[in-house]
Amino acid sequence: MSTTTLERPLRTETPPPARRTARRRATLHWIGVHSLGVAAALFFVLPFVFLLLTSLMSDRQALTSDLVPRTWEWGNYVTVFRTPGFLGWWRNSLMYAGLGTVLTVLSSVPVAYALAKFRFRGRSLSLLLVISMMMLPPQVVIIPMYLFWSKQLDLTGTLWPLIIPLAFGDAFSIFLLRQFLLTIPDEYLDAAKVDGCGEFRTLLRIVLPMAKPGIAAIALFQFFALWNDYFGPQIYASENPAAWTLSYGLESFKGAHQTNWNLTMAATVLVMAPVILVFFFAQKAFVEGVTLTGVKG
Repeated sequence: MSTTTLERPLRTETPPPARRTARRRATLHWIGVHSLGVAAALFFVLPFVFLLLTSLMSDRQALTSDLVPRTWEWGNYVTVFRTPGFLGWWRNSLMYAGLGTVLTVLSSVPVAYALAKFRFRGRSLSLLLVISMMMLPPQVVIIPMYLFWSKQLDLTGTLWPLIIPLAFGDAFSIFLLRQFLLTIPDEYLDAAKVDGCGEFRTLLRIVLPMAKPGIAAIALFQFFALWNDYFGPQIYASENPAAWTLSYGLESFKGAHQTNWNLTMAATVLVMAPVILVFFFAQKAFVEGVTLTGVKG
């Protein structure tokens, strides 16, 4: 081999113009999409950051245009907790949202299973009634329902008129879970029945383990709705401050601390914190349950 051959420089292949253009477009597309994502994230996150920073300011600074606390007043949260009635509102909200969610799941699962997997006369009509209940605003029936709970059962001034009906199912939860159960193949149920499982045992051993994402989704939806419910406690529990929830008691707290924006923001953070934490730890099951919910049937 000659010396000229060894000393010949290696050729570097330059990409053709079409490839460079495609690569440049892909890069610009990636930058554009991620820029929109960052902008959308900031749009949703910045109000929470403002809320948190204001809750850690002093009384005077909270009335100014400052965005960052000069001194971090963590004692604002202690002051909020020491407000008369606040811990009681917290317990009432936990009882209302927690017990209501449990009752909703226990009552909605069998109904959704029956509508999804049973073949009986009137199944379509039953599903139509469930959908009709979803379209019925609660304000339409609030007067007769209030008269029933107050005159017949004397339960106004408590949260029981809001909790007890959840033991009979929730229309939205039934419909959503029914759509999820339709995605479970019938072959699994047939195999369980061949092995000697009845309907109840099939529901417990086969359906429930496979329907965990859907159950998690309806549980989170219901917990969020009950925790943030303002209309129901205002109607049934407004006459008894000991039965107020956080969502309703926060209005009274804001009225008592009109100029103390730092305390109002701290109370708002404490009201929002459980919902944010629950969603943060359960978001995987929540997203999976909503994503896998089919539109079959």
